[in-house]
Amino acid sequence: MLAAPVDEVPEGAGLVHEPKWDGWRVIAFRDDDGVYLQSRAGRNLSTYFPDITRAIRAAVPVGAVLDGELIVFERGRTSFAQLQRRITAGRGLLRLARECPAHYVLFDLLADAGGQLLLNLPLSERRARLERLLVDAPPQLTLTPQTTDMREVWDWLTNWTVATGIEGVVTKRSTSRYEPGRRGWWKYRTRITTEAVAGGVTGSLRDPATVLLGRRDRRGRLRYTGRTHPLNGAQREELAGALSPLRAAQRRGAPVLHPWPEPLPASWSGQLERPEPLRYVQVEPSLVVEIEADVAFEHQRWRHRVRYVRALPGVSVYDVPLLLGEEEGYFGEP
Repeated sequence: MLAAPVDEVPEGAGLVHEPKWDGWRVIAFRDDDGVYLQSRAGRNLSTYFPDITRAIRAAVPVGAVLDGELIVFERGRTSFAQLQRRITAGRGLLRLARECPAHYVLFDLLADAGGQLLLNLPLSERRARLERLLVDAPPQLTLTPQTTDMREVWDWLTNWTVATGIEGVVTKRSTSRYEPGRRGWWKYRTRITTEAVAGGVTGSLRDPATVLLGRRDRRGRLRYTGRTHPLNGAQREELAGALSPLRAAQRRGAPVLHPWPEPLPASWSGQLERPEPLRYVQVEPSLVVEIEADVAFEHQRWRHRVRYVRALPGVSVYDVPLLLGEEEGYFGEP
């Protein structure tokens, strides 16, 4: 079952709210042969999470089917990069699992012991059965918080997003059945308003399509940190009038060019739908722009595209917050 995006957290009788975790959505099947972890795309992830399959074998009865989110904490915050390392760890997988153990945050029970299907039961009953199933479960299997209190929801959105890395809130009807493939839930992503430096554009200098963004690290180097959604007509016109072409500076007799390579390496983009390098136009990295971004990031870059708001020609690039993760409060203001 899926969630439709919304601009506000729904309120009303019969609605319950849960944190939206920044991880991998996984359905876990406990059968006679062990445990099968299936990603949202249908991929078998069982091999990469021996710590989770071991916990499920020990605590979950044969026939049960669980729905939840795989997460890994790093320095007290969810780390999407650590999840990805599980896939590429190779022979170091067991060591990685010991050093950065995963957690399976559970929010639904689709089948009970013996394979009894629960899809047609209301969410409240499925939740009650899930709570009973997890009474003696190890810490790696965690029941997600759930509330009807909007004060608690706002606490999650204002405090948990920065402290633990949740992306927002998922809202569900307590009476709803589980309908695979249907967007019968709602998801609200926390977004913040902040600043970044425009370091390049796709399209052209006169007609920019998207903006490539950067922030400085503690050494003063401008590092690539993300890309915007496509600009609308008014934004293209505004930005075209504010950008400056790249000017080569001189340092010790050698030209100092742009701090990023062109094309942008595929590994920098973080976009699964764009595995090839990204061609772009380098610009003078002197313009600050205001953006709206969610709180999901990896490798010190925003993982999802951000929304361009406006150019800030009167703001110095040295007034922009430091690179993601290098300054307290680096997310900006909710």
